[in-house]
Amino acid sequence: MQAVQEEAQEKTEKSEKSENPMREILLNKVVINIGVGESGERHQKAYRMLEELVNQKPAYTQAKKTIKNFGIRKGETIGLKVTLRGEKAMKFLKDALTVKEMRLSRKSIGEGAFSFGISEHIDLPGVEYDPDIGIFGMDVNVSLKRRGYRVVKRRRCRSKIGKSHRITREETIEWLRSLGVVVE
Repeated sequence: MQAVQEEAQEKTEKSEKSENPMREILLNKVVINIGVGESGERHQKAYRMLEELVNQKPAYTQAKKTIKNFGIRKGETIGLKVTLRGEKAMKFLKDALTVKEMRLSRKSIGEGAFSFGISEHIDLPGVEYDPDIGIFGMDVNVSLKRRGYRVVKRRRCRSKIGKSHRITREETIEWLRSLGVVVE
């Protein structure tokens, strides 16, 4: 009799756990990074292309150190990045995943995050080739979160996220599968 009660209690705990809104996995942000490798005209073209692609102004990224063989000086702007959140992020993510044919490698998936690259921006839906701009590749980094992750970022009463509340690699894969992505 006691075993039956314990089993029923476990089932209700599992159903409560899945229905808990704090356990829901949400899209936190999508960061798009373009490493141009040089400043100047090509860098300006990449800026224009990224701005038109996401309707948002990109931020410049600078070189951390001087590399003489590549002709790069410390502090020189060599790349661009833009962070998307909310509906804009979800729309871009779905478009970017169609370029990858809804397939991702297990190696690119981490705990609550995953990344992939797009070799040519013209593969994205709705983007046409412009000979004035050229072709650029980009890295797409996606971060997932649960409600309550703000406790790490806030100024007052800052604390850590508990181990049971963190997003595991398997949960990240399940979230991707819910979007229709095949994980290999």
